[in-house]
Amino acid sequence: MSKAAQMLETHPQDLGGIDREKLIACIEACLECAQACTACADACLAEEMVADLRACIRKNLDCADVCETTGRVLSRRTQPDADVVRTVLEACAAACKACGDECSGHAEMHEHCRVCAEACRRCEQACRELISSLS
Repeated sequence: MSKAAQMLETHPQDLGGIDREKLIACIEACLECAQACTACADACLAEEMVADLRACIRKNLDCADVCETTGRVLSRRTQPDADVVRTVLEACAAACKACGDECSGHAEMHEHCRVCAEACRRCEQACRELISSLS
């Protein structure tokens, strides 16, 4: 059992109808994506052609920040504001799509971009699945 799952399990309040598995998957995908994007931005900075990777670096850093924030918002289960949660999830899905698209364009040349694009796609999907379960 993951730490995210353990923490949700031990929380004294119920999830208020939120799908536990989708919530756990989304929290984990967000935190994993934040790490992958941070590492990808750092790897891009180490590339010889760093100037060609400026947009990728920027999208990586923006995505990492949004994913980290989303994971943290989703981890707080005491009296969540449904509109805020939905908006944060939508922002995260958008950031992941933009970053994933950018990294995919460099994936053949840079393995770190391929790995990052996969993490972004997974996180985008997890956010969208959680959004759809909130309806």
